[in-house]
Amino acid sequence: QVQLVESGGGLVQPGGSLRLSCAASGSIYTIYAMNWYRQDPGKERKLVATITNGGSPNYADSVKGRFTISRDNAQNTVYLQMNSLKPEDAAVYYCNVRLKLVWSATISEYWGQGTQVTVSS
Repeated sequence: QVQLVESGGGLVQPGGSLRLSCAASGSIYTIYAMNWYRQDPGKERKLVATITNGGSPNYADSVKGRFTISRDNAQNTVYLQMNSLKPEDAAVYYCNVRLKLVWSATISEYWGQGTQVTVSS
């Protein structure tokens, strides 16, 4: 029905930057919130940033001023620009979208496959 394909993770030195992308495809009628979460091994997945379909962003306190979430509604894609990366930002990052399918009246939630971000010198 819906696929979310993430890209952009990798290894970066402290202070460096990465840009994550997540493209949604399938029988999508409309996408509401688009979100980025991250998860450390053995820990709960935590919300990093969210953006409404109107383009209003919100961030976890730990990334404010360093990360920027954006979206391209025409391409059903959400981005996460991560600057001034710290070792504690290392995690698996997951995109998450809430949307309506073309044949459904309900809002469904989908997750990307996750992309590893490693911050190390």
